[in-house]
Amino acid sequence: MENSQPLAGRVALVAGATRGAGRAMAVELGRAGATVYVTGRTTRQHASEVGRTTETIEETAELVTAAAEAAVAEAGTGTRAAGAAAPVGRGIAVPTDHLQPDQVQAVVDRIERAQGRLDILVNDLWGGEHLIEFDTKLWETDLDKGLRVLELGVRAHVITSRLALPLLVRRPGGLVVEMTDGTAESNRGYRVNLFYDLAKCAPIRMALALGEELKDVGGTAVSLTPGFLRSEQMLDHFGVREENWRDAIAREPHFAISESPVFVGRAVAALAADPDRARFNGGSLSSGDLAKEYGFTDVDGSRPDAWAYISEVALGGAERSAEEYR
Repeated sequence: MENSQPLAGRVALVAGATRGAGRAMAVELGRAGATVYVTGRTTRQHASEVGRTTETIEETAELVTAAAEAAVAEAGTGTRAAGAAAPVGRGIAVPTDHLQPDQVQAVVDRIERAQGRLDILVNDLWGGEHLIEFDTKLWETDLDKGLRVLELGVRAHVITSRLALPLLVRRPGGLVVEMTDGTAESNRGYRVNLFYDLAKCAPIRMALALGEELKDVGGTAVSLTPGFLRSEQMLDHFGVREENWRDAIAREPHFAISESPVFVGRAVAALAADPDRARFNGGSLSSGDLAKEYGFTDVDGSRPDAWAYISEVALGGAERSAEEYR
């Protein structure tokens, strides 16, 4: 019988797990058996500058634990591993501003004291959508907003990787996932705002560089992007819910290629469970790429290849339907 929790005994830190892809990746890592520390700035008592109070890291942690327990129950092994004192797979919420090195170090120290190991780091830090002035020349943009984008999208990633890696590299086989928007191929074109372009290309280069540094200690680093993500924020933008997301296609035809956050969540869980993942070291991956590699699907049973669609249809003008890319 297939192992329902291939990551049992592993420890993950998902930095930026309040909502969207971060939340989904945390949940799917927990479903696969990992103990997942979830961090972010929005809690039940405090909202970050993003201004969304409906998603919190505490809720994410609860979803992680619930998914883990459900996976074990579905496998017919109960809610606890044999001989274990706690459920296999659980979520632990730690409020953290990843621009504050002392707060990040405190998270790492807490993981070290409680677990003695870190196997998976998912760097999903962002929160800069409200700052982007798309289709605006550099000399016309708000400099403070642009620099804040680089703080959130680049500096936070560097701080977190720098402080978490000493624990991760103690054991061979560690995995670092730098989350971004776009692949190395798709990001060769301009991303219509200089600060956004820098923020989303930087994690790709970070993964390449970290891959070189980690290979000598048996680690793997990759960058990973979802496609057209149906995050909570995106659904709100179109005035739909996950249950009726297709209603938004009339307003934005390219939304037909969109994917749920679960899709990229399954991608990172499959990658983390692959004992041969080092073949991707330093690479730039997408949820669609990994779906082809590992055979998982989105919640509707499809395998959307959003970046191929964007390249060939949205930008290339090919007359094909989104369904041909699902």
